[in-house]
Amino acid sequence: MSRKIITTTAAPAAIGTYSQAVQVGDTVYMSGQIGLDPATMTMVEGIDAQIVRVFENLKAVAEAAGASLNDAVKLNIYLTDLANFAKVNEAMARYFSQPFPARAAVGVKELPRGALVEADAVLVLG
Repeated sequence: MSRKIITTTAAPAAIGTYSQAVQVGDTVYMSGQIGLDPATMTMVEGIDAQIVRVFENLKAVAEAAGASLNDAVKLNIYLTDLANFAKVNEAMARYFSQPFPARAAVGVKELPRGALVEADAVLVLG
């Protein structure tokens, strides 16, 4: 099977040696998104704004793949403070519908560019 690279200017450009997403068959593997504003490539301030920006960035990449966040089957969340997990749940209720994707939430020491939260996802199209 061939790989199709998914890219959009509606989400932050890759800041390393990776693609925003890669599609293989009906599966889209989305790279981690942090709270970077795609227009300025600067981090939005505060955990609440970063959570929203992360989901908006993921949504933009999903849409570039011809999908939506409701096509997500797996979601990984990385938080520098697990006390913010409830805020992630609140945001997820606005971006995802039931049945919700499988999910992992991991506490980490730090994230790129001083981000407080990062998320990646796997989508299945169709």
